[in-house]
Amino acid sequence: MRKVFVYPLVIAGTAAAGLVATGSPASAHGYVSAPPSRQALCASRAVADCGQIQFEPQSVEGPKGLRSCDGGVSQFAILNDNSRAWPARTVGSSVTFTWVFTARHRTSNWEYFVGNTRVAVVDGGNQQPDAVVSHQVDLSRFPGRRTVLAIWNIGDTANAFYSCVDLNVGGSSAPSTPAPPPVRPTTPPPSSAPPPPANASGTWATNTAYKIGEEVTFQGKRYRCRQSHTSLSGWEPSIFTLALWLPV
Repeated sequence: MRKVFVYPLVIAGTAAAGLVATGSPASAHGYVSAPPSRQALCASRAVADCGQIQFEPQSVEGPKGLRSCDGGVSQFAILNDNSRAWPARTVGSSVTFTWVFTARHRTSNWEYFVGNTRVAVVDGGNQQPDAVVSHQVDLSRFPGRRTVLAIWNIGDTANAFYSCVDLNVGGSSAPSTPAPPPVRPTTPPPSSAPPPPANASGTWATNTAYKIGEEVTFQGKRYRCRQSHTSLSGWEPSIFTLALWLPV
């Protein structure tokens, strides 16, 4: 694992190690999963009525050099609709953006924009990235409600992938509430069936929104979700182990 720190126009970031097997769907690429991008909010159903993007948040691909949330893709135009009142994540002045890559193209660089101002750039070295990559970006010059456009510029094509992330930079977080007192365990009624594991979601299935910490069974093995996402055919836990799922 390699760590590099990013400040405005200076590389800063950490790459989380991960492996992805070949055989991913051709339409699968990558997007910002945390703080949740607009397509991530649609995929998790935190924002309703998003259309096709809810099923393929990783597919916002368009020519390099655009400054739009939808990458110029008409069926994803909802991502440009600011009237949707997209939820803004409250963050500090330094923000860690995490990308999930479902097809790891060689990378020219990653760029981060607030309006027309490029606030950070991270060199990809024309190398294949890890399955999960994080960059730390200084947004101290941009307090308040902001939309950050994160761009993944591919090294071996003329295209890029686009993710817009709505933030409340430097905003105050809600006051924490004290933890409730511990509950004394009670004796369950007799049962021949063992109790289900915590956070169990049953058997892995396609077109299902999974949240961090949820557990599934696939081909007789258990996996715990490490990145919120909506599953697709070809995204089975055995393929995306370490990227989206961790063996339990």
